Amino acid sequence: MSSHPAPEPLQLSLLQGFPATARPPGGPALAAVLPVARVLIESPLPHLDRPFDYSVPAELDDDAQPGVRVRVKFSGQELGGYLLERVAESDAGQPLVPLHKVVSPVAVLTPALQELAGRVAARYAGTVSDVLRVAIPPRVVKVEKELADAEPATPPAAPHDLSGSDWTRYRNGAAYLRHLTSGGSPRAALSALQGFGPAGWPRLVAEAVGAVRQSGRGAVVVVPDYRDLDRVQAALEDILPADDVARLTADDGQTPRYRSYLRVLNGSAGVAVGTRSAAYAPVRNLGLVVCWDDGDDLHVEQRSPYAHTREVLLLRAEQEGAACLLAGHARSTEVQRLVDAGWAMPVDADRTVLRRTVPRVINTADSFEQERDPLARLARLPGAAWRTAKEGLERGPVLVQVARAGYAPSLACETCREPARCPSCQGPLAIAGSAAVPQCRWCSTPAPAWRCVHCRGTRLRRGAAGVLRTAEELGRAFPGKAVVTSSGQNVKATVPDACALVVATVGAEPVAPGGYAAALLLDGDSLLRRENLRAGEDAVRRWFNAASLVRPATEGGIVVITADDTAAVGALLRWDPAGYAQRELGLRAELQLPPAVRVAAVTGGSTAVGHFTASATKLLAAEGVELRVAGPAPLLQTAGIQAAGVQAAGTESVDVRTLLFIPYAQAATVTRVLRAAKAAAAAKRTEDPVQLRLDGVDVL
Repeated sequence: MSSHPAPEPLQLSLLQGFPATARPPGGPALAAVLPVARVLIESPLPHLDRPFDYSVPAELDDDAQPGVRVRVKFSGQELGGYLLERVAESDAGQPLVPLHKVVSPVAVLTPALQELAGRVAARYAGTVSDVLRVAIPPRVVKVEKELADAEPATPPAAPHDLSGSDWTRYRNGAAYLRHLTSGGSPRAALSALQGFGPAGWPRLVAEAVGAVRQSGRGAVVVVPDYRDLDRVQAALEDILPADDVARLTADDGQTPRYRSYLRVLNGSAGVAVGTRSAAYAPVRNLGLVVCWDDGDDLHVEQRSPYAHTREVLLLRAEQEGAACLLAGHARSTEVQRLVDAGWAMPVDADRTVLRRTVPRVINTADSFEQERDPLARLARLPGAAWRTAKEGLERGPVLVQVARAGYAPSLACETCREPARCPSCQGPLAIAGSAAVPQCRWCSTPAPAWRCVHCRGTRLRRGAAGVLRTAEELGRAFPGKAVVTSSGQNVKATVPDACALVVATVGAEPVAPGGYAAALLLDGDSLLRRENLRAGEDAVRRWFNAASLVRPATEGGIVVITADDTAAVGALLRWDPAGYAQRELGLRAELQLPPAVRVAAVTGGSTAVGHFTASATKLLAAEGVELRVAGPAPLLQTAGIQAAGVQAAGTESVDVRTLLFIPYAQAATVTRVLRAAKAAAAAKRTEDPVQLRLDGVDVL
């Protein structure tokens, strides 16, 4: 075994503690041609994120090809890894340890995927091994035997007729499809109008994929969750042969996921559609990458290096020269930045088309509604919302969007209005039902004999109503009407076009095939008041996603929103998601906040974070880079527990977080240095590790 020189000079001195082990005398005969294999070991340790040289025994010569899974001896252990390449000789200057085993002859790691994993790891200051853990599904032996003789897919013999496509309703839409069909690689940001019916966004995505398949190229489509996945898969199979589409999602289990991965790998499927990991699908001759609703938090990988699907697809489109489609009902500030820079072309509808397609929007907080109903600001269901629901129930289903799940997710003292806290951990108390006992949302400890620490009161009041309480109240307000809930573990994908109230939390709204007759967007102020930089942007995205499920105004569709008259509400009233994204991006650029700049969050114990930050800033100073630094500051939840006198188990100090704000012009240098500093700290093992996360959507 020998370590291969790392691409980053700062890491060269970190691996001297892992010397090459000589091959024992009388070892196995080596391969006659290219007897050295460079292997990437599967390890979470940052300082091992580099290839290591091993010799190739003659008996493994045929199977030990680039891209296969292997097992190797490393530092007294047997570890898994990927064979990256075969070379004629090693620069180690001493005999090498032989490969222990070739796990499978299937080359699951393609050269393009290897390059993409390196780019993603470099962008997020992570390790290639962590990226490949997400990208390549676990092996299933029987699936490899099933697909051993699969034939590559060919584009559909009879191209789908795109002349009457709904893309023609959008500015630049028809030109975008023509460009895809002719083999071009255009980049677009689509603002879709409808979320239901045959003209909904799944059909638009499917037609874009159909256009690129007509040019003989493949496509990758990534959506946030299984409900969107089911819809876009059905739309794709209406246009393309079913065996040309491979579904990739961890929710389906290891066997179906690995089968789909191998179908894409061997070329028997030309289109990969799925959730986060589908962004890495090894589609042959890639021509188009599609990301739907990139503002959804589900696009962020929850494991290191915490990559965002949008950024993975952008890197891949650049690497492979593919077209790109970033689509959604609303537009994120990140996508708006690409549009302003001229990297992506906006594809949206003219106002005349928009007025015929979208519902009418009413705000109960505007001056006209306030004159008619002076108490509208105080009521959770103002008069205009009640009338809209009543009239809508005569024509079809009515959607009611609420901000919180559960029954009463927050409680307060009836006497002094102070939030009710758990006596054990100071977490918030909640009630799961009308007759339930108050219970802590953090530690689940019941509090039947709760007493306020401020006024010694014993009576509780609801601070907010959840989806179950809202459904209960609406059931009494509209007797005889069915009430359907969708939230938490009981999320519904669709509801029939029957006259019923559908109460759903944000993001869990079912689709009615014929569209909702009306929608009530409650708790708007609660969404806007969240302590998060993206609160307004996220609220607008959720409102547009819900409003797009409502029938057009020409068919009587109405959306009522109960929120103060802000810029976010104004964007919905005008149906102008691009205008709001541009305004928000301008404010962020003025304040030098993401996405106008990148941000790195260093989290951990105060001592470890201090040492890491000092080391990184010193290395950056040597590179001539100075960054704006904020912190260290204690994490809010941990600080609250400490202030309550509850010491976190196993910790000696409060966890803190330091933020580094990185201009895009210096991002490559900064991420390279942070990656090297992280590897150096891991190699020393002298202090607790820190978490390094770039572009986290929840850190500000």
